Amino acid sequence: MQMSEPSPIVLVVDDEIQIRRFLRTGFELNGFVVHEAGTGAEAIRSATLRPIDLVIADLGLPDMDGADVVERIRSWSTVPIIVLSVRSSEPEKVRLLELGADDYVVKPFGMAELLARVRVALRRQMRAASGEPTVTVGPLTIDLAVRAVTLNDKRLTLTPKEYRLLQVLAQHAGNVVTHQHLLKEVWGSIHVHDTHYLRIFVRKLRQKIEPNADSPKILVTELGVGYRLAHSGESDNATAPAATAKAS
Repeated sequence: MQMSEPSPIVLVVDDEIQIRRFLRTGFELNGFVVHEAGTGAEAIRSATLRPIDLVIADLGLPDMDGADVVERIRSWSTVPIIVLSVRSSEPEKVRLLELGADDYVVKPFGMAELLARVRVALRRQMRAASGEPTVTVGPLTIDLAVRAVTLNDKRLTLTPKEYRLLQVLAQHAGNVVTHQHLLKEVWGSIHVHDTHYLRIFVRKLRQKIEPNADSPKILVTELGVGYRLAHSGESDNATAPAATAKAS
């Protein structure tokens, strides 16, 4: 008799009972076990005392800002954290991602969208835990173990900086990586505000990895926030190479 995989456990943090009920129903229908918290203190205590696979956290909590919950949990745990909020400004998104959130969903949202983002975050966590060295996005494959990149099974030649940029994105595949994090990881802390470096190298990298660099489907721009490698399904239509790139 084959044993089934254990159900993933999600901690839903929101002070609105209606939102928690909506999320509980959606997650339970998709095979999740749901724990709830109505305050930041309850969320931190729950995350500390019981095993969880994912945190969904609202920012507008009655006892503390949800950003504090993100920062506290991230200080000792690598569990994926997805933030929910009516605040949609780009600086706010950047701040939350820099504090350690894996993704940011603006209210109102659909359950299908949230579940898609959840699956991306869980896949990334599983890949990191297992040490899986290969990331595939459409026709692009990045083998992190041997530092090899192929497009449609043909080996690409990348400069060291281009590969490092792609490597950092691959390590967070499906999730947005902020401009500041990419600049720090690729060029060092003294260049965290030199976004023109990033635009230039993203343009060059797209010319090599995008089947159609004028309409990027693999290396996606998150306006005002950063970049991400698309998750599986987003880039399925990416098939034929192109020569130039304009998007950045």
